[in-house]
Amino acid sequence: MAVPREKLVSLEDTPYYHCVSRCVRKAFLCGVDSYTGQSYEHRRDWIEDRLLLLAQVFSIDICAYAVMHNHLHVVLRVDVERAQAWTVKEVVVQWQKLFKGTILTQKLLNGDKLEDYELDTLNKTITAYRNRLMDISWFMRALNEPIARKANKEDKCTGRFWEGRFKSQALLDEAAVLACMAYVDLNPVRSKIADSPECSDYTSIKRRIKAAIRGEQPIELLPFIGNEHSNMPNGLMFSVRDYLQLVDDTGRHLRSDKKGAISASTMAILSRLNIPLENWTKVTSEFHDLFKGPVGSLQELTQYCEHLNKRRRHGAQMCQQMFG
Repeated sequence: MAVPREKLVSLEDTPYYHCVSRCVRKAFLCGVDSYTGQSYEHRRDWIEDRLLLLAQVFSIDICAYAVMHNHLHVVLRVDVERAQAWTVKEVVVQWQKLFKGTILTQKLLNGDKLEDYELDTLNKTITAYRNRLMDISWFMRALNEPIARKANKEDKCTGRFWEGRFKSQALLDEAAVLACMAYVDLNPVRSKIADSPECSDYTSIKRRIKAAIRGEQPIELLPFIGNEHSNMPNGLMFSVRDYLQLVDDTGRHLRSDKKGAISASTMAILSRLNIPLENWTKVTSEFHDLFKGPVGSLQELTQYCEHLNKRRRHGAQMCQQMFG
């Protein structure tokens, strides 16, 4: 039986979540169908463009993403503080970048006078909009539904394009977040679709590398702040250079034909995270198979389960083995 989404999301414990959507039928999301010979590569553009657009609308940051042949991965961070800080008009403006508003929201934006009874209705609408703009389910719905409609139109068919539900798992600490990001960023390399991270089309790692060459960070992605004393919600607590090195080293270590020495910066990160290299290699190559539920240290997992009134700590043994 499917678990209700509210039983999987606890923003009190973590704003970070790994989400996966898969195609339900044999038609490809992208790539080339070996049976028909038809190319669906252009659908990668659909996904990436839509994903990066949503990052500018929702109060949800993108940490990492990878568009694969018949599925996509994305690591998200919900920014509750930003959504709560939006004014009433800002909420409406953000919402109407994607969806139609109501007569009352139009009157608000036009500066028209509203009666008391209209204000009551408008406030309820604004509350609903604000909550949706920091809701992972609404984010994934806004991502998947337009893609499904375009793909069905192109394929001249009807019915489901995606599986009924996207999968999501809570990432409970910085070790889990970083490991999941590296796993997602290395999907094309691990699958031998790309030779290296910089050649991995339609991934966050390629976007970060291209920006780093210019001495920048992508505005569409959650930045690395490089400050160990900053709170995690303000950004990712590593330097972008160290992360790129970490992903490159990990990718080389995963491929038998490109093994090389692990850099000092990578070993320093693993030491800080208290993850042995052997564990790191296993996690970043088998993340999806190792963890079916929340991921993090045993202490963080226990706290998460208590907040959601879960009787069992699903995956506790693996979390303890990999993250302590």
